[in-house]
Amino acid sequence: MKDIKVIKEKSNYCLSCKNKPCTKGCPLGNNITDFINYIKQEKYKEAYETLTETTIMPSICGRICPHDKQCQGNCIRGIKQTPVNIGDLEAFIGDMAINENWKISKYEEKNNKKIAVIGGGPAGLTASAFLARYGFDVTIYEKYDKLGGILYKGIPNFRLDKEILENTISKIIELGIKVKYNVELGKDFSIEDLKKEYDAIILSFGANISSKMGVVGEELDGVYGGNELLEKENYPEFKEKCVAVIGGGNVAMDTARTIKKLGAKKVFVIYRRAEKQMPAERKEIEDAKNEGIEFLFQNNIVKIIGNELRKVEKIELIKTELIKKEGEEREVPVNIENSNYTLDIDYVIRAVGSKTNEKLLQNLNLELDKYGYVKVNENNETSQKNVFAIGDLIGTKSTVAWASRSGRDVAEYIVKNV
Repeated sequence: MKDIKVIKEKSNYCLSCKNKPCTKGCPLGNNITDFINYIKQEKYKEAYETLTETTIMPSICGRICPHDKQCQGNCIRGIKQTPVNIGDLEAFIGDMAINENWKISKYEEKNNKKIAVIGGGPAGLTASAFLARYGFDVTIYEKYDKLGGILYKGIPNFRLDKEILENTISKIIELGIKVKYNVELGKDFSIEDLKKEYDAIILSFGANISSKMGVVGEELDGVYGGNELLEKENYPEFKEKCVAVIGGGNVAMDTARTIKKLGAKKVFVIYRRAEKQMPAERKEIEDAKNEGIEFLFQNNIVKIIGNELRKVEKIELIKTELIKKEGEEREVPVNIENSNYTLDIDYVIRAVGSKTNEKLLQNLNLELDKYGYVKVNENNETSQKNVFAIGDLIGTKSTVAWASRSGRDVAEYIVKNV
C-alpha cells in the first residue's frame, strides 16, 4: 500500500476540472475527478464505489495502463507541469478494496438468463462481472488452470504482481461467476454445444499469435514469437547470448526485459521508426534502457542469416529515414539505400504485432474481416445470432482498458436485449 500522506498529496494536486478531460481520455470513462475528490475527503470506500461503476480492475489498470496516452495524457496539469498521477491513485484504491475486502456491488437479483464466456482475460472478466452484477448466470470457460488471460500469461511479474492479479480476480468471481478450467473451444466443446444450454455466448479468447515479419530466414532455428514466449514461459537458454527483439510495443518491451533478466549478454530492440513513435509505454522504454537494453531506432530488419545447421547467426539491418507521405497521418519509415549492415545474433524475437487463430475461427464458421479479426456488428454480435466477440478478437486497441471497455459494452447490450 502506498503511504497515505503521499497519496493525499497526489490527490490534492488534482484541480477537479469540471469538464473532466481525464475521463474523456480514459477508454472506460472512469469518473476520475470524483473518485479523487473522495480520496481528498478520506472517503476511500466511496472512491472505490465510484471507480467500480465503470471498471472492475482498478489495481491492475492503475498499474499497467498507458496512462500517458490515456487519462494522464489529457490532464490539464500536464500542459505546463507534471500531470496528476491518476494511475497510482487508482491502484491505491483498488489495493485498499482488496485489503479491506470491499465487495463489488450487485445491481439486481438473479434472473433466468445463462451466459457462457469463452476466455478469462480482461475483456471476458469484465463482461462476466457486469453481467453477474445484473443477475445473469455466468460461466467462464478457460483453457488454462488460472484466469487472467494475457494479464497472467503475457505480462511479466515485474510489471504486474501475480498476487494482486489473483486477488483482483477473486473479487470478480465473488459475484457468483462459475468457472470451468482446462477446457478449450474446438477441442473439449463447441459453440453448438453451448447454444443448447446458454442464452448467449461471448468469445473473448484474444489474439495472441505473433505476426510474421515477412523476411528471409524467419523459419530458422532460433526465431521465436514474443507472445508465445511470454505465454508459455518455455524459454531457450539466453544466458550470455545476443538477442534481437524486433518491434516497438509493450510485447517487445516485456520480452526484451524478461530475456535480459534471464541473463542475456546483449539485448537489442530494433524499431523501424523513431523513439517518439514507439507504441510502448514511456515508463517501459525508460525501464528497459535502465536495465541495459540497447535500442536501435530507425533500423529495419532485412533478413536473418543462419549457419550450416540452419541456426540463427546474424541479422542484416538497413537504416531508415522518416518521410511524410500524402494521405498518411504520421511519417513513414523508408529504407536508406546502401545503408545495410549485419549484427552477430543468437536469437531473434518477433514482436511486430499479434493476430488471431484464423484456422480455429474459420472452423467455428464465424465471418472474419480482411485482417482476420472476427467480424461483428455495432453490438459486437458475430455472424451467428447471440454469439458475441470482444477484445483483441475483433481488433480492439491492445490495452487492458480498451479490452475491458468492449467487455462492458457487450454486457450492457446483453442486459437490455437478451
